[in-house]
This record gives sequence, C-alpha cells and structure tokens, in this order.
Amino acid sequence: MVLKNLNDLKRIVEGGPRKKLVLAAAQDQHSLGAVVRAWKDNIIEPIFIGDKEGIQNICVSNNYDITGLRIIHEPDTEMSVEMAVRMASSKQADILMKGMVGSSILLKCVLNKEWGLRTGNLLSHFALFEVDTYHKVIAVTDVAMNIAPNLQEKIAIVNNSVACLNRLGYIMPKVAVLGAVEMVNENMEATLHAALLSKMNQRDQIKNCIIDGPLAFDNAISLESAKHKGIRSEVAGDTDLLLMPDIEVGNVLYKSLVFFAKAKVASIILGAMVPIVLTSRSDSEQAKYDSILLSAAACK
Repeated sequence: MVLKNLNDLKRIVEGGPRKKLVLAAAQDQHSLGAVVRAWKDNIIEPIFIGDKEGIQNICVSNNYDITGLRIIHEPDTEMSVEMAVRMASSKQADILMKGMVGSSILLKCVLNKEWGLRTGNLLSHFALFEVDTYHKVIAVTDVAMNIAPNLQEKIAIVNNSVACLNRLGYIMPKVAVLGAVEMVNENMEATLHAALLSKMNQRDQIKNCIIDGPLAFDNAISLESAKHKGIRSEVAGDTDLLLMPDIEVGNVLYKSLVFFAKAKVASIILGAMVPIVLTSRSDSEQAKYDSILLSAAACK
C-alpha cells in the first residue's frame, strides 16, 4: 500500500478501536479543534489536561461540543505536561499531544528517567507531506529533533521511520539519503553516510526498506532528473522517505514545502513509548488533525 494523499490515513484508522489521546496544556484553539474533530470521527477518545476555564471558554467560543469528555484541571503548564506524560507511561493513554506549551518543556518530561516515555530508542521527528507536484505522499525525517546526526543516529532515525511506514502499510519503502550531490565525496560527510547506509541496507543490516544514496534532492524526487544524470536506482523518482543530512536542511525543506508549495503535512515524534503529536503551536487545525490520524495509525 502507498498513500496517495493524507486522507488515506483516515481509511487506515477508520473502524478500528478508538485510541486514547491525552492533550497537555489543552487550552489551545487549534489543538482543541483538531482533537474534537478526531473524536467526532471516532478515531480517538480524548482527555484534556490544563486550565479548565480556558478550555471551556475556547470550546464555547468555537462551538466545540465536548459534553461528556474528561477535563483534568491543572492550570500550571509544567504540571499539566507531567500529568499527561505520566498517564501515557502508565498506559492510560495511547497518544500524547502537545497543546499550548513549548516543545522543550514537553520533551524534558518525555525524557524523564523515572516516569517518562524512554524506550532506549532515539527520538526522531517524522513528517508526511501531500504535495501537488509529487505522485504520492512523501515522508521526511528528521527536521526537528536531531541536530547533526552521526551514522548510528541516522540508522536509528531510518529504523524509526521505516517501522512507522511499515505500520502504515508500506512493505518495502524506498529511502533516499540526501546530499548536495549524488557522488561520494570524502569532504562531504552526508555523502559518506549515504554510501554506508546504502551498503548496510544491501547487507541486511538495515531491513524492511530499500535505501539509495547519496542522492541530490532532484534525483530523489524526479525520475527524469535521475535519467538525465545517468543514475540507475530503484529509489530515484519514486522515493517514499527522504533522510535529511541535518536539522537545518530538514527544517528549511519542511517550511519550504508548507509555505511555498502549500503542502499539507502530518508530523509526529517516534521512538518513545507512544507516538507524540508535537506540531508547532502555529500549525493549522488541519495539520494537527492529520497528525492525530498519523499518530493513531502509528500505534496500530
């Protein structure tokens, strides 16, 4: 199965059991709107933790009917996050979602050694983009968590992302390891990492996917460009997952796709005990809704 658009995420999770989602610092309009919509679509069973009056005022102002839903009053932001994380770590919730709180505060709680959501795996950011100019949904990793990942960290990032794509129905997702050029250059570390990742994949050290690299961005997403440069590749022009060389490249690509290409996006954090919906506080309600769908599909 290959996702053609983000609406396909809904088809994956429809009809299944509702996932329990806990929204930390829930007094946030776009987060509440997305959560209520996903609840009405029978995707999740939400729990709100935050300032109860603020939550109720937002719901009244926007005609969100939350009758019967659980609200835990905790006006202190950091305490609301701690309560949400503890709820997820004790298996009272399947999904953790960030509301009106900074990412650093939430991640500090997630990484708490006593009651956090550590699994021993590296945490990494995973995003799905629906872009009009590409023939299917394309995944991008990592644009928000790991600043300058070394080879071992890139292996972990690939494994996180491939496992997620496998759960979404991809049998052998095609992974393009990006560099500025498509040739190995000893002065460009990203191309060395790409060559090693490709060879490790060929030797079954990285499984359940097809990896090729280094590939420049145009080769990865355009078969015509790859042919023009004489590149023979199973991945070029049909990439499912783009592996970024570092967070700066990833962040620029992410925002370019959203603001220039008007792409739709869903994104989550992988590697913790539960999927984490960690969208930006400025993200649209639609992006947060799609991210909830992705998180529900990721914890199938």
